[in-house]
Amino acid sequence: MAASNFRSAQGSNKRKTYFLLAAMGVLTWLVAYAALAYFGGGTTTFVVPLAVGIALVGVWGSYYGSDKLVLTMTGAQVIQRENNPELFNLIEEVVIASGLPMPKVAIVVDDAPNAFATGRNPEHALIAFTTRILEVMDRDELQGVIAHEMSHVANRDTLVSAVAATTAGAIAILSDFLTRMMWFGGGRDRRDSNQNPLLLIVSLAILILAPIAAMLLRSAISRRRESLADATAVSFTRNPAGLRRALETLAADSTVVRQRSNAVAHIWIESPLDGKAVSRLFSTHPPIQERIETLRAMESLGPNPENGL
Repeated sequence: MAASNFRSAQGSNKRKTYFLLAAMGVLTWLVAYAALAYFGGGTTTFVVPLAVGIALVGVWGSYYGSDKLVLTMTGAQVIQRENNPELFNLIEEVVIASGLPMPKVAIVVDDAPNAFATGRNPEHALIAFTTRILEVMDRDELQGVIAHEMSHVANRDTLVSAVAATTAGAIAILSDFLTRMMWFGGGRDRRDSNQNPLLLIVSLAILILAPIAAMLLRSAISRRRESLADATAVSFTRNPAGLRRALETLAADSTVVRQRSNAVAHIWIESPLDGKAVSRLFSTHPPIQERIETLRAMESLGPNPENGL
C-alpha cells in the first residue's frame, strides 16, 4: 500500500474494512438466498437461525474471554511494574499519547521476537511481549511495537475480528449443513419440474464456495486491520522510523514462536504462519516488506504539520 501519510493510510484502511465487512454481509445474504432457492422456506427458516446461533455462542464467548483464552493458548504470564519498570514506563508513554487506559502486561517466554494485543475493549486490554523481543529491540523500536499493539486496542480490532469470525462461522456452518442435506436428498420435494435448473446449479455452487469466500474475506479484514494499526501507531509516536526498524528486525529473524496455531496467528505483530506455504490470499498479515515500505514512505515526508508528523 502506498501511503502519503498516516492519516490517509488510516482513512483508506478503515474504508476498506467497512467494505469487506459489507461484503461478508452480502455473502451471508447470498447463502440464505441460495438455501431458500434450493430447499424452500421450511428448511432455511430453521437452519439459518441455528447456524447464526451456534456461531454467536462460540465466537462471542471467546470474544468476552479473549484475554484469558489467549493467555492460556500462548503461555503468557501477566507481570507487574516491579518485574520490568523500564517496559512499564515505555508503555505509559504510549498510553499518555493515545489517551487509552493502561493495559495489563504479559511476557511469553520464547526465543522468537514477537508481540500481541488482546482484550474485548480498552478497559480489558492486555499486551504481551516475548522475552526475545525485549532483548533484541532498542527503545525506539520497542516503542513502535507498543504503539502498534495499543493501536489494535484503540481500533477495537478484537471486536472487528469477532464480527468477521461470527459471520464466517455462520456461513461455514450453514453451508456445511445444507450441503450435507443435498447429498442425503434434502429438499427433493422442492426440486420439481417448475424449478429453474440453472438456479439450482448456481445455488449449489454458492453453498459450496461460500465458506472459502468467507475465509478469504476474514483474512482480508485482518490484513486491513494490521495496516491500520501500523498507521495508527505512527499517529501515537510521530516516529515511523521506530516501527519501521522494528519490522526490519522481525523480518531479519527467521525464528518462529512456538505457539503458531491458526487460532491465534492473527494477533501477533508478525504472523508465525508466514513462510509456511500459506497463500497470500489467506494470510492474516500484509507482507512485512510491504509494511516496511509504507512506513519508509511516511518517513520520507519528513516533519510536516500537514502530514501529521
